[in-house]
Amino acid sequence: MPETKPEASIDRDYLRLISEKYPTVQAAAAEVINIEAILRLPKGTEHFMSDLHGEYEAFCHIMNNCSGVIREKVERLYGQSMTKRERDEFATLIYYPNAIIAEKKVQGSDEKDWYLVQLHRLVEVCRSVASKYTRSKVRKALPAYFDYIIDELINMDRDDFDKEAYYEEIFTSIIELGRASAFIVAITDLIKRLAVDSLHIVGDVYDRGENPDKIMDLLIGHHNADVQWGNHDIQWMGAHVGNLACLLSVVDISLKYANADLLEEGYGISLRKLSTYAAANMDDDPRFYPVGVDPATAGEDVRLIAKMRKAAYMMQLKAEGQIIERRPEYGMENRNILRLIDFEAGTFCGARLNNCSFPGVDPKNPLRFTAAEREVLDGLKRSFRTSEKLSRHMSFFLRNGSAYIICNNNLIFHGCVPLNEDGSYMNFCGHEGRDLLDYCESTVRRAYHAFQAGRQDEEAEDFFYYLWCGKCSPLYGREKITTFERLYIDDPAFHKEQDNSYYVYCRKKEFCEKVLKDFGIAGKYSHIVNGHVPVRTKLGENPVKAEGKLIVIDGGFCKAYHEKTGIAGYTLIYNSHGLRLCAHEPFDSIEKAIEQRSDIHSEVTVFETRQHRLLVSDTDTGKELEDQLEGLKLLMKSLKAKSRI
Repeated sequence: MPETKPEASIDRDYLRLISEKYPTVQAAAAEVINIEAILRLPKGTEHFMSDLHGEYEAFCHIMNNCSGVIREKVERLYGQSMTKRERDEFATLIYYPNAIIAEKKVQGSDEKDWYLVQLHRLVEVCRSVASKYTRSKVRKALPAYFDYIIDELINMDRDDFDKEAYYEEIFTSIIELGRASAFIVAITDLIKRLAVDSLHIVGDVYDRGENPDKIMDLLIGHHNADVQWGNHDIQWMGAHVGNLACLLSVVDISLKYANADLLEEGYGISLRKLSTYAAANMDDDPRFYPVGVDPATAGEDVRLIAKMRKAAYMMQLKAEGQIIERRPEYGMENRNILRLIDFEAGTFCGARLNNCSFPGVDPKNPLRFTAAEREVLDGLKRSFRTSEKLSRHMSFFLRNGSAYIICNNNLIFHGCVPLNEDGSYMNFCGHEGRDLLDYCESTVRRAYHAFQAGRQDEEAEDFFYYLWCGKCSPLYGREKITTFERLYIDDPAFHKEQDNSYYVYCRKKEFCEKVLKDFGIAGKYSHIVNGHVPVRTKLGENPVKAEGKLIVIDGGFCKAYHEKTGIAGYTLIYNSHGLRLCAHEPFDSIEKAIEQRSDIHSEVTVFETRQHRLLVSDTDTGKELEDQLEGLKLLMKSLKAKSRI
């Protein structure tokens, strides 16, 4: 074992390091004062969202209204002085400034008076959201070109009449110089940035929705966002590094929901070879038609999509089988589907198949790719691996993502901590509980490091498939994925995807406290935050479970889940006053929100209020600052001692 440095030596090394930044007692004292001031400020607002599933417009709107935080500020400041119609108009201006400004210009109304009124109001809102931060932090967030002006405006003394007149002149100058529109866009962006200090995406940016790529662009541009990987996210990550089972399942889902544009136009992934191969080799199979299509009215374009999907799925079954046979430790022999089909009898594990059409599959060697399939796969793999946009998005997942995160006494992960039926931790290759999640994350990073270095770590690369749908995967949380059964077996008894036992035990406070303790968290105000399994609100299910220790925020963001859940998703807000859950009604479109000045109707439930307002000193950041404070005080003591020598 390497020698451990004595504590005094560590102190000397640390003091030597920070003395380079604070060489004098005065410099260190100034930073001590600054940190002590920060520690006394209110805790910043954390915003939690989950299971976005590519629903860009709903996500964009909730990001703009910050789950009601912006609306709350507007109501608090102008609830008595503006009509509801005026407040709706003003809130929509903050959400979509470019669209509202464009409308005003088309209307040809007196722009100067309108600009003057809006500028005054926006500065008031900006001052309100900036109040919980130090002036230094706000300055760092200020937009270029308007930084000095906004800093002056939001920190002015309202009791000083002369100053009021001075700032009126600033507004007039901004308008006359033709900069009012740009200024409004800049200050509304700042308001939204300051309203939420950090954003947690609790998994599944991807799946059936049309525009996960646009969501990823927004997340990359966010000032402080992290992601806890969901199984659909890991599916795309695996596709990018070249895992064929993940890649083909991504293609299958995209075609199933008639979302080929995401691949071809969004990510520049060519489906031409797949299209050519499918047209020549696949039969017309209505089971593979996109969701919502009536086979009786399907045109040639739909039939081609169905053929492409079937071709991808046949290859997917082969790719999955090859991984399962390479990795017996996965324990997935019951999902090696092509090996388990009795092609002569037309059965799968004894169940009668409704169709025995498996083009391209040789019953004697069912997992072997044909030469034509190999050509298609080589093209797809090259496209997924070399897409610049996909690489940028997946790099964000590596840089800002993880299997779980512990933040301010909350344990946040997408799926589950896998359990056996008796409630004990499920073991995978010697890993269980927290160690299993750490192993999953380290293996994903290992595969990516090899990929980025131009190498292949086949063992780590195969693991993406297991994380996507393996029975002990903490990201998946179910016994098996039954796509094949739903396609080929009519008996609904074979269609059920059994949830892991975690989803039974997590309703108990004692169990949640045990999990939190195993992750190093304790205390009255600690929680687990999950997504993944939609909360069926319409059936009376409560997203807050285990006497408040568990919060499930997947309420059905995806439109396909609205009928099951009765709402359009939950979001969670954790501010200096406590926790509140927002249940959102379905969102029509950004266009309608702008046209009708409408917002997402949300029911807010405050389910945990702190007796004393939370300060920065109560947060993880506060603990780091207190460590810095201790070091600075040691430095000051050392500098003073030297000055006396």
